[in-house]
Amino acid sequence: MTTTAGVFPASPQTVTAHLNRTTRKLVVEFIGTFFLVFTVGASARTVTSLAPLAIGAALMVMVYAGGHISGGHYNPAVTLAALVRGRINGGDAIGYWAAQLVAGLVAAYVVRATVPPSPAHALAPQGHALVSALVVELLFTFALAYVVLNVATSKDHPDNSFYGLAIGFTVLAGAIAVGGISGGAFNPAVVLGGAAMGLFGWSTLIYLVPQLIAGVTAGLVFRALNPADK
Repeated sequence: MTTTAGVFPASPQTVTAHLNRTTRKLVVEFIGTFFLVFTVGASARTVTSLAPLAIGAALMVMVYAGGHISGGHYNPAVTLAALVRGRINGGDAIGYWAAQLVAGLVAAYVVRATVPPSPAHALAPQGHALVSALVVELLFTFALAYVVLNVATSKDHPDNSFYGLAIGFTVLAGAIAVGGISGGAFNPAVVLGGAAMGLFGWSTLIYLVPQLIAGVTAGLVFRALNPADK
């Protein structure tokens, strides 16, 4: 590792500071993703009609809480969109994905240990229902990643105060509109955690395909529409 001039080795303090920044980001991503997935699981198991509001609100407050440190992704598809957009490097993206997926699994364990199971069967659409689920997961994961990139990473909104509301309300809208079709995951960490806690059948891991495609597409669309925003 070198200094900006590329002549002298970076000092141990510089290396330590970089590691500390990375650790802080990963801890924030873990915490935010944990509470998002926990809220999904607890709301589903208690069968509350306000589940979409609780989930959107949980995401909103966690984005406000940690956005200044990590960007507040809490979603591997959003991290992929940020990577394609050029907002995050590959090394950080891998760390984010690990933190997010582990957080989803830990949240699933805590939900199973603390929230009584509901009588509902795990969601596992098949046939035409599965095709519909894949389509809506693609659409709303794209919408979520697209909104995140535009409200939280655009140079045209350097100091806005609405980014958390916009992101949380995107999930709220999606959960209300298509939650009955796909379960309203829009997030690989939610799918993995939901499968681990029995909300989704393991077959729904196929949701990851349209979700990741949506993340890539959102990143490419942002770059096409904002060519000067590097």
